[in-house]
Amino acid sequence: MKKKYILVVEDNIDTYELVRFILEKNGYETFLAMNGRDGVHATSKQKPDLIIMDLSMPEMDGWTATSLIKRDAGIPPIPVIALTAHALPGDRQRAMNAGCDEYLTKPIDLDQLVKSVEYWINKN
Repeated sequence: MKKKYILVVEDNIDTYELVRFILEKNGYETFLAMNGRDGVHATSKQKPDLIIMDLSMPEMDGWTATSLIKRDAGIPPIPVIALTAHALPGDRQRAMNAGCDEYLTKPIDLDQLVKSVEYWINKN
């Protein structure tokens, strides 16, 4: 079976390493974009199977990046899981309005992250 590729758009390297470790342990390949702008570019070039998107990042936030990815006709539909410390009222709806398919908060529940990734990977 072909490995599934997951783009992790995250400006905190420690968070990325934790996500990378758990996903690669579960058979996925990961690659990193350190901000929303690079995430949009990487998505356009690499066409990952799934994107895990931080929302608060430098240069371009995850809300904007997700919206650009979802509106780009040259990018096939790719599920986006928001993984964020933003847990205020309205943050979930703002992420969903931007085009995120799921919304998970930090600190990361690793079991929930793996279940969510498996759900969205298998849904496509």
